[in-house]
Parts: sequence; structure tokens; C-alpha cells
Amino acid sequence: MSGRLLILLLSVLPKHGMSRIAGWLANRTVPVRWRGAVYRGYSRIFGAKPEEAALPLEAYPSINKFFTRALKPGLRPLAPNAIVSPVDAAVGAYGIVQQDTLVQAKGRHYSLAALLGNADLARTFEGGTYTTLYLSPKDYHRIHVPVDGRITEATYIPGELWPVNVAAVTHVADLFAVNERIVVMLDGARGGRMAVVPVGATMVGMTRLVFDDLHTNARRGEVQQRRYDTPIAMSAGDELGHFEFGSTVVLVCSRECGTIEPLALGATVKLGQRIGALPTTQI
Repeated sequence: MSGRLLILLLSVLPKHGMSRIAGWLANRTVPVRWRGAVYRGYSRIFGAKPEEAALPLEAYPSINKFFTRALKPGLRPLAPNAIVSPVDAAVGAYGIVQQDTLVQAKGRHYSLAALLGNADLARTFEGGTYTTLYLSPKDYHRIHVPVDGRITEATYIPGELWPVNVAAVTHVADLFAVNERIVVMLDGARGGRMAVVPVGATMVGMTRLVFDDLHTNARRGEVQQRRYDTPIAMSAGDELGHFEFGSTVVLVCSRECGTIEPLALGATVKLGQRIGALPTTQI
């Protein structure tokens, strides 16, 4: 089936309902005697690496628990004094924020203000850098903090649940700004701001945060914003949240917070890998 036909089919299907059913199924308990075979089978199909899991396969009671597994300690060392990748992923886009515009795919652009749900906030990132990081079913599904800093707010923005694969990125206008998402704002320890935006997708049962109960696919019809009177201190590499299946993180960095360095389209990045430079002096 071509990408265009797939998107046409999904346009008439109940994507939220399908995703909730997928999430419900993924949370069903797998009998202990079947767990090893089920998770190894999944890993062979999608290319996951079960040997990286922190626990024995039999310790994961459901497919969702295996999806969201922690890694063995030390597998993803953090690059020092750098902006680090928050996830294991493939690079879907990279660029400089110019006139409120980000690249979605070749020939397709979208508005940063629409992504963040706030035009004033978007203007603070003008001239900054961004990247789009796509997590496939084979990847480690937890999201981590790219720089030392403090989380000041998190906003759930309801929307669609289009897939975030190549077909959808190519054919769905404004995909990341119309899918539901959570916008996490981080003040960098050396100054500036960073937006970490986990974007929901079809068949992603839920996107959750570790520091708040905000989550996607939650039957909410309105924006929900949390501002933290006492900002939440985080260090680079700390866990931020997780996807209950694969999806996408859009990372936007103001000039004062540092610079995401050029990343090749389709390149693979790993959690903790250097993807950018911090400012040389603290503001």
C-alpha cells in the first residue's frame, strides 16, 4: 500500500480508539512461561535488542512493560559538557528556526508557534536550532533530559493521532503541530530555554511524564498547562518520560541555551550522544 493510500485509509479510521485498544492489549499480562518467546519474537521482527534490558525477559509482565524497559546501567554513557540526545532514534529533520518555521520533510514546513501552542514562546526560539528524532518500534522508549536545567512548565495539547513514519511525515500537513503532544519547557543551567516535545502517534497507547500525571491519549478535549512555582531541577540524562510504543521527539534550543549541531537526515543517534554545544559562558 502506498503512503498516500495509507494516510487516506487512516483519515476515516478512529485513530484515538484504535490507539486505546492497542494500549489496552499491550498492558495484558503475558503468562510467565511465554514471556521470553514473545519478547524475543517481537525483537526479531522489529530489530530490538532484548539483551540491553535491565531485567530478565521473564520479569516483564506485559508487552508494554517490555516496550518501556530500562537499560542495563552504563550502556548509554553521557557525553560531557554537551547537549545530548534525549533518546535512541533516527534523525528526521534538523535546522535553524527561521520566521517561525521548522522543516517537517522535503517540501513541507510547519509553524513552531503551532507546535508549542504559544506564539510569544515561539518567538524566543527565533534563530535557534532544532531537530526531530523518530523512535521506531525497535528503539529504547524512554525519554531523557538533554541538558542540565530546571523544568518550568509542561503543557498537554490535544489533537490528532496520525502515525509519524515517513509516509505520514511526507503526506500529512503540519503533522507534528496537529498531533497531540506534551510541550516540556526547560531553562538551561547556563541560560536560555529548550523545548522538549514528545509527539503522540497512532497505536502509541500513551506518552507519560515522570514528574507529572499529564499524558497523551487521555480523552481530554482541552489544553492543560502546568506551571511549576518551584521549578523541577534536572540533570542531563535524567529520565523525563516514556512512550508506550514508538513516536517522535521534537527538540528546540534557543541560541542562549546552546546550539544543536548539524545532524544528517536518517542518521542514528543514541541516548547520551553529543548532538550539540553548550554556551561557553554561563548567563
